[in-house]
Amino acid sequence: MSKKVRIGIDVGGTFTDAVVIDSSTYEVIAKKKIPTTHEEGVAAGVVALISQLMEELGIAPEDVVFIAHGTTQATNALLEGDVANVGIIGMGTGMDSRGARNETNVGDIELAPGKFLKTSHTFIDSKSVNDSTIQTAIDEVRGAGAEVIVASEAYSVDNPENELRIQKNAENQGLYCTGGHEISQLYGLKMRTRTAVVNASLIPKMMETANMTERAVVDTKIQSGLMIMRCDGGVMSINEVRKRPILTMLSGLAAGVAGALMYEKISDGIFFEAGGTSVDISVIKNGKVMIKYAQVGGHKTYLQSLDVRTLGVAGGSMVRVNGGKIADIGPRSAHIAGKEYECFQKDGELDGSEVLFVSPRKDDPKEYVLVKNPAGREYSLTLAGAANLLGYIPEGDYASGSAQTTKAAWDALGTYLGCTGEEAARQTMDLAMDKLAAVVEELIDEYELDTRFVTLVGGGGSGAVIVHSLAERMNVKWKIAKNAPYISTIGVALAMVREQMERTIANPTDDDIKKMRRDIIEKIVKSGANEATVDVTIEVDAQKNILRAIATGATELRQKDLTAADLKPEQLREISAEALGTPPEDTNCVASSGRWNVYESVLKKKFLGVFSQKSRRLCVIDREGVVRLKKEKAAYLKFAKARKGDVFTEFLDANTTFSDANATIPKVFIFYREKMLDLTGMQSAEQLNSILDVEIEGLEDGEELIAVAYK
Repeated sequence: MSKKVRIGIDVGGTFTDAVVIDSSTYEVIAKKKIPTTHEEGVAAGVVALISQLMEELGIAPEDVVFIAHGTTQATNALLEGDVANVGIIGMGTGMDSRGARNETNVGDIELAPGKFLKTSHTFIDSKSVNDSTIQTAIDEVRGAGAEVIVASEAYSVDNPENELRIQKNAENQGLYCTGGHEISQLYGLKMRTRTAVVNASLIPKMMETANMTERAVVDTKIQSGLMIMRCDGGVMSINEVRKRPILTMLSGLAAGVAGALMYEKISDGIFFEAGGTSVDISVIKNGKVMIKYAQVGGHKTYLQSLDVRTLGVAGGSMVRVNGGKIADIGPRSAHIAGKEYECFQKDGELDGSEVLFVSPRKDDPKEYVLVKNPAGREYSLTLAGAANLLGYIPEGDYASGSAQTTKAAWDALGTYLGCTGEEAARQTMDLAMDKLAAVVEELIDEYELDTRFVTLVGGGGSGAVIVHSLAERMNVKWKIAKNAPYISTIGVALAMVREQMERTIANPTDDDIKKMRRDIIEKIVKSGANEATVDVTIEVDAQKNILRAIATGATELRQKDLTAADLKPEQLREISAEALGTPPEDTNCVASSGRWNVYESVLKKKFLGVFSQKSRRLCVIDREGVVRLKKEKAAYLKFAKARKGDVFTEFLDANTTFSDANATIPKVFIFYREKMLDLTGMQSAEQLNSILDVEIEGLEDGEELIAVAYK
């Protein structure tokens, strides 16, 4: 094979999947699935998959330009309590000493019922940190069972010297050690320590897997270097995983929505990755996935991950009957009960079946429904069966089953309940939709999505089981993602490198912002991004005094575009009109630059029977039809770079609110070439202009930009 390819591997609890993708067209060339190799280590399965695919397709090592894998290992280790004991060496001095002693002693962290991350703790006065006191502290926590060390000092984000000294001593003794400053640059000693402890507890297991997997990839002679999926939808180099394995936690949840965003033109949507036992629900707004601080064992951390809500409602969810009526659906699934789905059996297999009830697990109530055929074979009634019976599954879909066997199974339940099989399936589906709708409506409210413009997107093997019926219930649009069953693996193969940095700085200066930008670029390049492709967004959270930088970049010399076809102006106009809730004839393109188009509508509102008031709405849509910004009462300006000092300054002033106390600048986005520059976090015109000058210094004076401002 002469074409260049990308390989994505997704290691799940049951199966390890792989895809090979053409690096130019982004078409899936091959897909393969094997059982996850738990006993000999997951790396063995990864190697087997890579080797099989390369041999079958004739892929030479030099043809692989990108290889990455996503893993549930960190998440599973936390859920199962399979983590290392952590020794914490806290530090502080003077007035802060007592508080630092308490805040670095985070205690044991409950990861799951009865499963704990165990910690031991000691404390050194920062003025007394030397080789002798460090050795005494290390010996003390090791004596209490510590396998990994965390060094955590008050204000180490300003000066990490003492944490680095402890790390060096620990590493010289063959111990893994994490410094709090490595995990987060934010003040908040307790949360920083807790995040570092969770990270440290994962290091031994992740190091073992990372080393095995890396050796295996090296043995294949692939030169591109193995990347690992992060919990925020990006990837990082395996060297960074060795330092910060916590970033792989929940990465399996991130991969699916990352894949959906690559393939689907989603502006505002809810993404469902539905398997057999559970569904992960995440939010896409303005073409971007929503992120928040993750929690471990109910405790907030400084780990930023996708905002994912997980429910025990999926394709294999079992029906429950209590008191002669359908009482619930799930949380147990056919997989947990060890039974096959009724809808995937051959015709005639379930004729003459009768209903029986089981407890899938010892403590479960005996109300989960199975059907037993005359030969004594037992099958589970499932939500996938209900969806098939009610006509929600498209023909040829991964979840599509036999109409004949599905009807026979549900008719058996209907006979038991005194209704038709279809009525029983409808009751079951309604119960499932009640649970899902409550979560989705909460997300729509929380992220202020417009239901007229929201699309429900189904991924995973059971996406169609859920989204069609839920969209019908909520009266919104829906679609099944391309290659839905492999969407997570595709997300891994197509992911960008991503890094985030946060610092506690009140009223950051131009120099603070520029330094942050330099630091994040250095960090993301270390994580495997090509500097020429790096985009940086700076945010200022004035309420929490947080300066935040987010960088994304490709691992090769071009941005990911998936070679999507540009839409025609009339198509862009129709999508914009739908987004703005106005007729196409009242929606007009008012500015264009690079990949960006600004569409505006002016609504005339009637008062006492006459037109008296105008309401302006605008949206910014890219050439592929993804709406990236949508606002009412927003202003826009198209200007050449050379006019930044006059016309843009006037535009900024015109949209600034002046009062006796201060001047409040508007929220501003800048669009040019392929870039959407988010300046909404800036607190002053000086900050905003400083970042803008850095970003556009490479542009020619005549190049045009679009500014959008709103209050």
